Amino acid sequence: MQYIRVETSGPVRTVTLTRGDQRNALNLAMLDEMLTAFTTPPAQDERVLVIRAEGPAFCSGMDLKERLAKPIENNESPIEGVLHALENYPLPAVAVVHGHAIAGGCELALHCDFVVAAETARFGMSLAQIGLAPTWFLAKKLMEVAGPVGAREVLLLGDPLPSGRLRDLGVIHSTAAPDALEAAASKIIDRLAQNAPLSLRAIKALLVREMAFRDGVYHGDVDKLVNATRTSADSKEGIAARLEKRAPNFKGV
Repeated sequence: MQYIRVETSGPVRTVTLTRGDQRNALNLAMLDEMLTAFTTPPAQDERVLVIRAEGPAFCSGMDLKERLAKPIENNESPIEGVLHALENYPLPAVAVVHGHAIAGGCELALHCDFVVAAETARFGMSLAQIGLAPTWFLAKKLMEVAGPVGAREVLLLGDPLPSGRLRDLGVIHSTAAPDALEAAASKIIDRLAQNAPLSLRAIKALLVREMAFRDGVYHGDVDKLVNATRTSADSKEGIAARLEKRAPNFKGV
């Protein structure tokens, strides 16, 4: 694979994002590789999935240059299938977040069962700042882990938050000094690797199903509002402004 690396060591399968020179921005080819990784059934003796990343950032979200050059067709969210596969992966997943996790990168971390982050890492969903909005599926996850107050802070304001703030909100499991991150993550990974494999799979499936109740809520009207942001002039302006490092000029169209 070109943009990710998949390795297995005993009971631990590790998926590492390797597009570090681009802050692990998610292009369509990278998402295809991740979907393959998360839909490939784990071996019988595997007990935990670990998500890591190379480079200074954990993941900066969708590749905005590709997004601007190749607009999304049919209002599809290319990251949604990847996150759905990760959420439904048979084994517990641990995100080890050493650097910033923004937009799709934030959602990638939050779709894991445990997030251990460096104290210097920041998490954010800056969609409102570039004229976009999360899909029902993505917003549902944020409501699930952050609650109504935390979800409003993350989504409506859009400013990246220190990992400690997300820990205090109960959104992520724990934080550690950068030089202690690996030790903190290993405590969780090793504990999971020692637990009964059938129990881990059963509990993971149970927890995912318990939180599926929002899927049945009608949201067609909300989808239309979200889809309208993707094709708006404001979204094109917002993305261009972010790439050009300037303030956007939104006009509400």
